[in-house]
Amino acid sequence: MAILNRYGGRGDTVLLCALLGMLWDIGRGQIHYSVPEESDKGTFVGNISKDLVLESQDLTKYGVRIITRGRTQLLALNPRSGSLVTAGRIDREELCAQSLRCLVNFNVLVEDRVQLYGVEIEVTDVNDNAPKFQVEHLEMKINEIAAPGTRYSLPEAVDPDVGVNSLQSYQLSPNHHFSLDVQTRDDGTLNPELVLQRALDREEEAAHHLVLIASDGGEPRRSSTLHIQVTVLDTNDNAPVFAQPIYRVEVPESVPPGTRLLTVKASDPDEGTNGEVAYKFWKVSEKQSRLFQLNEHTGEISTEKSLDYEECAFYEMEIQAEDVGALLGKTKVIVSVEDVNDNRPEVTVTSLFSPVLENTLPGTVIAFLNVHDQDSGKNGQVVCYISDNLPFQLERSVDNYYKLQTRTYLDREKISVYNITVMASDLGTPPLSTEAYITLHVADTNDNPPTFTQASYSSYILENNPRGASIFSVTAHDPDSDRNAQVTYSLTENTIMGAPLSSYVSINSDTGVLYALNSFDYEQLRELQLWVTANDNGDPPLSSNASVTLFVRDQNDNAPEILYPTIPMDDSTGVELAPRSAEPGYLVTKVVAVDKDSGQNAWLSYRLLKASEPGLFTIGLHTGEVRTARALLDRDALKQNLVVGVQDHGHPPLSATVTLTVAVANSIPDVLADLGSIIAPANQEDSDLTLYLVVAVAVVSCVFLAFVIILLALRLLRCRKSSLLQASDVGFVGLPASNFLGVEGVQAFLQTYSHEVSLTADSGKSHLIFPQPNYADTLISHESCEKNDPLLASIDFHECKDESSSVQVSYILC
Repeated sequence: MAILNRYGGRGDTVLLCALLGMLWDIGRGQIHYSVPEESDKGTFVGNISKDLVLESQDLTKYGVRIITRGRTQLLALNPRSGSLVTAGRIDREELCAQSLRCLVNFNVLVEDRVQLYGVEIEVTDVNDNAPKFQVEHLEMKINEIAAPGTRYSLPEAVDPDVGVNSLQSYQLSPNHHFSLDVQTRDDGTLNPELVLQRALDREEEAAHHLVLIASDGGEPRRSSTLHIQVTVLDTNDNAPVFAQPIYRVEVPESVPPGTRLLTVKASDPDEGTNGEVAYKFWKVSEKQSRLFQLNEHTGEISTEKSLDYEECAFYEMEIQAEDVGALLGKTKVIVSVEDVNDNRPEVTVTSLFSPVLENTLPGTVIAFLNVHDQDSGKNGQVVCYISDNLPFQLERSVDNYYKLQTRTYLDREKISVYNITVMASDLGTPPLSTEAYITLHVADTNDNPPTFTQASYSSYILENNPRGASIFSVTAHDPDSDRNAQVTYSLTENTIMGAPLSSYVSINSDTGVLYALNSFDYEQLRELQLWVTANDNGDPPLSSNASVTLFVRDQNDNAPEILYPTIPMDDSTGVELAPRSAEPGYLVTKVVAVDKDSGQNAWLSYRLLKASEPGLFTIGLHTGEVRTARALLDRDALKQNLVVGVQDHGHPPLSATVTLTVAVANSIPDVLADLGSIIAPANQEDSDLTLYLVVAVAVVSCVFLAFVIILLALRLLRCRKSSLLQASDVGFVGLPASNFLGVEGVQAFLQTYSHEVSLTADSGKSHLIFPQPNYADTLISHESCEKNDPLLASIDFHECKDESSSVQVSYILC
């Protein structure tokens, strides 16, 4: 992206294409550097940023790093200069032994480009090792009869350096009997031999001390010495001879220590002790001497430690046979180590890009893997694979690198963490395998809206609830994580009965709890419909809706309302007509009441609480119809007072009462006659009426107090009971539920069942208006009531001691 921003225009496009092509060539080839061994830490090797066409400050930006395999990292990147420098001491002999060229290969990973670059470092030799003899002192035994010109092999010095820095020459200290002859073998190695120049005389000189100097050609020149002591022996004219000039053996690397490899055999034709042969290693490295064991008496060669093909596949050594006369025989032993499949493949995760977004495109690289097997041939060929049921795939990259990339889209809500097992198996017999484990975290994207547990909810709340009360709770779940799963709740604004929804309810944006802002009234609002929206905090945010229906439940907070008979507004009393000829069950009137509540709170029951003449009238428990319980008698008073109670079935029950006045007469003239007989003249003075009342009360009191309670007039007793009834307020207890009667039914009833009776007092005269009396259980229609001519009568109405004033009575039966 930085390169694209740096160039612009059509001309720059060509330059950019050329640059990308050059980068492609770099990725396909290798970058070569050289560095001398034993360089100090931080020694400059090469400018890697220049060769990768990157600025030095871009090394960290693009994630450039060195990837090595199975060894200590020898080189490092300097992020400030962009240079490749040594990370520590480099020993060429430790890395490459005596190979002519010492090459170290590694890869440079540019993570931002998801690309690998091969780098080859040649470690050049410096003369840091002197030639070294295996021993510092050598004892040689030479028979005194040895002829001049006899040659004796000397130990060779070993120099781990190469080229001119390796062993170049030998020198022998000056003496009169011996000289040094150096032979060059076909492989270029030097073989020093001691040549006898003059015959020896043990009696003259029994021992000779020589110094052999081995030197290399490096700068500075290095050398080492071997002190040789030559002991002159008596005559022994036959040297041991091996059966074979070269012994070869092939052995698998898995042989246990102590395994016999072969036996070398040398014979000496001399007799006696001169024919006894002793075997020992002559030319063998220090490492080989630790791996192999030679029996000096039998010549049997066996392994002393385990062999490792990956460490060394070929061993060459010389065996010397010596008799007691110091005559020598030599042979060469070559041990070839065969590889067995004893190393499991190694899988190294060199780079892992975790976490990865769940909407990552298929084919995106999420990890680099390096696979290596130390075995050779088919034993070192590795096949790498993963399980097929994962949304990932392995693709081979350069060298032994694999790319782990996505095969399909990921879904964090289904699987948020993948434990990927990478299996690597070689092609050996039997095959060996290993497993590597990669934990990949999937990062969340906002791809799921909040979801309510239900599409719609319903709840009930009692009316007259306190303000601020919690009434319901909704919950939405978002399967995303972190901010994408944080849900907030809100209400969709609406209008309820002309007022905004926010004036009725509110919602807690964090918990989804609904609160009532007002006290609900069932008689005004029975149902509240609202929409709740759940939004998450993702980018962009997602949301969902759910409907909530709140049903207001009724409470018994309304007492029954009596529609008929209506209470007059002018202090008059309604009067119902019951003819004396009425049969039992005659419908006198009907009490009509309604209750604004609902359900059992509106089920009404009717009771007759008080009556002037008990047992004369009954009332329907559920209908409110007032009927005669028996036939009317002449002794029954003209005026009957009834107190009717109406009670609902709520908890606690509420009630209302109404007082009915029933006029008893066979006909309207009878009513007027009866009224005239008991009502004082209209023109009588108020003082006379008062006097009569005082006298009546005094007489009744005296008679009552003077033993004639049982002879008290029934009329006065009825009057007294009527007075007590009007002054009391009686409740209802244990009333059964009634059938609910709606207001519309009441209005229909009022329209079809109506007649009017009024008794008025005006200017000292009373006026009584009656329709035709009803002797059946059917109701008179409203039209027939309108056709009847009212009958007016002026009378003075006076009854009992408590009715001394003129009254107006209005009667409406519906």
